Amino acid sequence: MNRLVSEDLVRMMEPLSEPREGEGKRALITGLRGFTGYYVARELTAAGYHVHGTVLPGDETGPDIFTVDLNDRAALAAMIEQVRPDVVVHLAAIAFVAHNDAEQMYRVNVVGTRNLLEALANGSHKPSSVLLASSANIYGNATVPVIDECVPPAPANDYAVSKLAMEYMARLWMDKLPIVIARPFNYTGVGQSENFLLPKIVSHFRKGARRIELGNLAVARDFSDVRTVAKSYRRLLAAAPGGEVFNVCSGRLHSLESLIDTMSDIAGYRIEVHVNPAFVRANEVLTLSGSNAKLTDAIGAIEPTPLVDTLRWMYRA
Repeated sequence: MNRLVSEDLVRMMEPLSEPREGEGKRALITGLRGFTGYYVARELTAAGYHVHGTVLPGDETGPDIFTVDLNDRAALAAMIEQVRPDVVVHLAAIAFVAHNDAEQMYRVNVVGTRNLLEALANGSHKPSSVLLASSANIYGNATVPVIDECVPPAPANDYAVSKLAMEYMARLWMDKLPIVIARPFNYTGVGQSENFLLPKIVSHFRKGARRIELGNLAVARDFSDVRTVAKSYRRLLAAAPGGEVFNVCSGRLHSLESLIDTMSDIAGYRIEVHVNPAFVRANEVLTLSGSNAKLTDAIGAIEPTPLVDTLRWMYRA
C-alpha cells in the first residue's frame, strides 16, 4: 500500500479531537486585574474562551479590557451590549475583611452587583451561566465542625454581611438569569496581597525576617490553592447549575501554628511570632472548615493541591 495513503487511513481512523469547552464562547470577568481574576482568565483562556474583563478607572487596559465602575449603570449596560458574554464570572468586589470604609464595601459588593445583574438581564444576549463570588465568611462562627451549604449564615463583620446581602439580592434575578453562587473559603497563591495572612507570612520568610507580628493566633482555616479555585469556577460555568450555592474549599483545616511550622520547614529556620493587639479583629471568625461534597457532585472531583506545595510555590516565586 502506498505510504501516503496508509498514513491518510490512519488519520481517518483516529477519533476526532473534542472541541475545547469554551470554543467560540465569550467570557466576561469583572475584576480581571485582581488576584483571582488573573488565574480565572488563564483557566478560561486555556479552555478556549475568548476572555473579556473589567478593570477600575486608572488600571492598565488593553484589547477586550474595559474600564468600568460597577456603580455606573449606563457604562455597565454599554459594556455588556458590546461584549455579549456567554458566561460571566463576577469577581469585582472589596474582598479585604478589615477594609475600613463600610459604606464603600456595601456600595460595591451589593449595589454594584445588582447593577451588573440588571445590565445582563436587560441585554440582548443572555449568558448561559453567571457565577457570583460570595464568601464562606457569611457562615461566621458556625457551631458545627464542618460547614456545608445547609448551615445557617451568621455573618460576624461588615464584609460578610455585604456578601450575604449580595446573595439575597441576587435571588431577585434568578428567574431572569442562570446565576450560581460560589462561597470560597480561604485560598492563596502567588500574587495575593500581603494584607492577607499567608502572603504576609511567606513574605517574612522570603526576606529572612527573624520576627513577625500577627493577630489572633487561635484561628484555623480551610485553605485552597487559587489555581484549584479557578478550575472549580470554570467547571461550575460549564455545569451551569442555576440557582444553586456551592462551597469552594479543600475540606482540610490548617491551624495558624501549623502554617508557621510548615513555612519554617520550607525556609529552614524558625521565626519569632508576636501578637500585635492592633491586628486582632473584633468578632474574629476563629474556625472555618468546609465541606465540598455538593461541589464535587456537581462538577466532579478536583484533587486539591497540598498546602505545603502552594506555600513552596509562593516562597520560590
